[in-house]
Amino acid sequence: MAAELIAGVDEVGRGALFGPVVAAAVILPDSAVARLTALGVTDSKLLSPAQRDRLVEQVRRLGMDCRIGFASVREIDRLNILQASLLAMRRAIARLSPQPDLCLVDGNQRIPGLLIPQQPIIKGDQTCLAIAAASILAKVWRDRLIVRLSARYPHYDLATNKGYGTAAHRLAIQTYGCTPQHRRSFKPCQIDHLDHPPIQQILDCGS
Repeated sequence: MAAELIAGVDEVGRGALFGPVVAAAVILPDSAVARLTALGVTDSKLLSPAQRDRLVEQVRRLGMDCRIGFASVREIDRLNILQASLLAMRRAIARLSPQPDLCLVDGNQRIPGLLIPQQPIIKGDQTCLAIAAASILAKVWRDRLIVRLSARYPHYDLATNKGYGTAAHRLAIQTYGCTPQHRRSFKPCQIDHLDHPPIQQILDCGS
């Protein structure tokens, strides 16, 4: 009888003001568990950027399959951030091949519409290796995306804050307005920008 395939699932970017929410789903073979544990795979929030960059390559190399799913800023604003996060998770799982027999999901929410058995695990990224691996994959993928977008939107210090609401980022929103990648449903992005030049004009001047 074939061994049960278990996927770890996690998301990043729920609290950011800018950019999509990103999820990852990872299936680890039994043969990878000891190696990834020894390498130090754990909750991505407990790792430095250099550690994450090093470990993500090992997760990709040793994992049976690793996939990304995301929900756009428009979907976040339309659905709310919780539902968009769950949608990103479902999309990541849907891309896995083979499909898992069970999904271990970080947090306390079940993924709506998921036909595969699932088990939410509170603080799963600290207690389940597959979820921790997914947290690293999602974090690295999203951070690299935001760094690329920072070249397009240079006023917001995105390469440093990764889209989160630091004091400098909030001040830039008040000064320059929001970009199309800012989450208008989040309170700091709901300010009146009529006294400021159009954002494209500002960005063009800075390019």
